[in-house]
Amino acid sequence: MPLTEWSLYGSWASPHRDPRRTATWSSSYRGETHVGRQAEYHRAVSASAPPVSRYVSAWLVHAVTASGALWGLLAVIAAADGDWRGAFIWMFVACVVDAFDGVLARAARVATVTPFFDGALLDHTLDYLNYVFVPAFVMYRADLFPADAALVGAAVVCLSSAYQCCHTSAKTDDHFFQGFPSYWNILALYLFVGKLAPVVNLMLVMGLAALALVPLTWIYPSRMTRWRGVTIAVTIVWGLMVLGILVYFPDPPAWLLLGSLGYVGYYIVVSVYLSRGRGMVVRGGS
Repeated sequence: MPLTEWSLYGSWASPHRDPRRTATWSSSYRGETHVGRQAEYHRAVSASAPPVSRYVSAWLVHAVTASGALWGLLAVIAAADGDWRGAFIWMFVACVVDAFDGVLARAARVATVTPFFDGALLDHTLDYLNYVFVPAFVMYRADLFPADAALVGAAVVCLSSAYQCCHTSAKTDDHFFQGFPSYWNILALYLFVGKLAPVVNLMLVMGLAALALVPLTWIYPSRMTRWRGVTIAVTIVWGLMVLGILVYFPDPPAWLLLGSLGYVGYYIVVSVYLSRGRGMVVRGGS
């Protein structure tokens, strides 16, 4: 009968023990035999487990992902205080972390090293926080919607993305998003610096919320297979432009704002082009 030990890697190693066998077990493993079997057990565990350094790397990646909760909280606090630049800066930081944590997770093979911890669930939870809830709160607090429809606008953002994020076809096997991929943080920034009429902002939100329910596919820049290098390069340039918008916030130069919007056009055109001939999953109810 195996010895009862707690593994360094977080799982019980023994089967259920029968109390009636305790005396027999104790008398069977004494002295050198008991010590020898303990050593054999620990050697077996060590041989089958990844090195400790792999565990350290995996948990560091999980910590990077989890930091998104902090950036989201800081964005909400800044928005509540009316510090709009601070709110968008923290939203930008959360977006940068999300752009890289998936690459780090695959490099560290976190799913293999820590199979008892669902890093994907952590990532999805924080995506909803930082791409949906926080920007919805910012748009509500910043009066980007008509006063009598502000709560409606924020609620539409939260509810449409709740449906889209939880649908099994939200991410396809060939690495596309299906349905508008909840880029509400980006929209919030453009609505704020664009200074459009609140009713126009509400109409844009309603239109994108409707697209979240339509099974159109959109590129996933960090995972796409075709045009990936070009798209990542263009995305980096766009990210630098967004950083420039934050530097000049809330009145960025027109050339900078329009130049960054060029990326939005690129994203739409490439999504449409690469989606040609793809099958779409018809969405049903919950």
